[in-house]
Amino acid sequence: MTAPTTDTRSRARKERDDVLAGEAPLSPPPLASDVAVAPVEEHLRRLQRRPLALAGVVENGVVRPLDPSVKLTERAQVIIVTSEAAEG
Repeated sequence: MTAPTTDTRSRARKERDDVLAGEAPLSPPPLASDVAVAPVEEHLRRLQRRPLALAGVVENGVVRPLDPSVKLTERAQVIIVTSEAAEG
């Protein structure tokens, strides 16, 4: 469990978060009655390409790996991990 930290969100961001938290949850998407329930891991096992976790930065929605030798395909699945809180 992480230690609690000071809330650094702006007033506008806090208000927006409160509005979103107050909305009703989305209903599940309509599925056929014969669809079997499966965990996400099962879905990922069926994929040809696996998600890739790597160190990098995201600038304006573009992922840029820190290692210049890494080349991503156009529709690569990338897991982004950050060590600092995102500003917003």
